[in-house]
Amino acid sequence: MKVVDFLKHKREILAQHPFELKDWLSPAIRDYWREFQQKAHLHPLLGRVLDLQADQSLVRQQRASQAQAVNSQPTLIEENPVELSGEAATLYVELLARIGEETHVGEWLQISQGLIDQFAAVTGDHQWIHTDPERAAAESPFKTTIAHGFLTLALLPQLTGSVDEATPEFPSARMVVNFGLEQVRFPYPIKVDSNIRARTKLSRVTPIKGGIELLKEIKIEIEGIRRPGCVIESVTRIYF
Repeated sequence: MKVVDFLKHKREILAQHPFELKDWLSPAIRDYWREFQQKAHLHPLLGRVLDLQADQSLVRQQRASQAQAVNSQPTLIEENPVELSGEAATLYVELLARIGEETHVGEWLQISQGLIDQFAAVTGDHQWIHTDPERAAAESPFKTTIAHGFLTLALLPQLTGSVDEATPEFPSARMVVNFGLEQVRFPYPIKVDSNIRARTKLSRVTPIKGGIELLKEIKIEIEGIRRPGCVIESVTRIYF
């Protein structure tokens, strides 16, 4: 089927679900949509959708280029830029220089059945793939019990060393807050008695009112396994 015929055929579907168009069109077709519209007399909806997508693409490009070099120092460009001072400004400059670096590799931690059972007791999640070793050995494709995904997330403070009062990550900060997670994936199951550790990379540094916001990529490594057990984009706020 020709591209033009395909778009004609999908006209009614596009009218009901216009934003699905981006999944069908290649960038080349998006660039030349007006030519297709003139030749094939396509529904005007096509033009409106592609114009909107172009506007959104421009916004994404502007956001991606907000950090630019000024006097060899990256500076975040915002509509209402936040001015930092004192210890916050000093730490901000230090962290900017470390974007893209691996900032922490944690100690190995064994995920025992006892730890899994304790988490199940606290959360009420007693699904057999986690808490029934005999059934898991007989029925599970993993042939053993596996850790809850949320158990892995709950262990992040310990795995990343962010709760060590003896050696705090940001000793000059008044308060460090877990602001949330932007993305979480569990690419590989963490089987009972596996050893895991966290590897943290700094992805973004943003000044905020009263402090700094960090975006970190955290990968949970499983000893002896190539694929990570979990990949997280974590947002932390540091207040001074």
